[in-house]
Amino acid sequence: MTQDIQTIETVFVQEIKKNSKVVIITGAVLVFLGLLAMGAPLIAGLSLAMIIGIMLILAGLGQLIFAIKTDRGFLSLTIAALTFFIGLYMLANLKAALGSLTIFLAIYLIVSGLFEIMMAIQIRPHKGWGWALFSGIISALLGIMIWSQYPLSGVWAIGILIGLRLFFSGWMLLMLGLTAKNTAVNESGI
Repeated sequence: MTQDIQTIETVFVQEIKKNSKVVIITGAVLVFLGLLAMGAPLIAGLSLAMIIGIMLILAGLGQLIFAIKTDRGFLSLTIAALTFFIGLYMLANLKAALGSLTIFLAIYLIVSGLFEIMMAIQIRPHKGWGWALFSGIISALLGIMIWSQYPLSGVWAIGILIGLRLFFSGWMLLMLGLTAKNTAVNESGI
């Protein structure tokens, strides 16, 4: 088991080293998007609610087509209709949708933060693991904060929290990529 974990860690670190430029660019883009979302949190939150509403409408239509073509019966038609109408409701009531999304976002931040913490512990002796740990802790704390402040957190929360999450995830990738690039350069003797 320990050897399997070490192999996974080694492969993970090697892949970051091989793809350090992509990791650095991705990190920089995420940092930039995070700053944009934090600069306009209401727009970011409403945009996210709108995108999710559109995705639910499309998913409902897809489920409806599947249910009709495969003759899956009443339950499949009901699920398709429910998905479609929830998407319509979200588009028609973006602020109410933001309230629901705030709860889902809090759960997401807590869970993803915990997974980042576990990832950081797995790659721990390698440089940059502290940034992954920091990002995971920040994500989990943000999720707990938004959960405890609901409903007072209001419509700004999603934009700010998504912005912070993107920023810190981007920063983590940026630091891991830069560290991997520097390590690869030092190992090759260039």
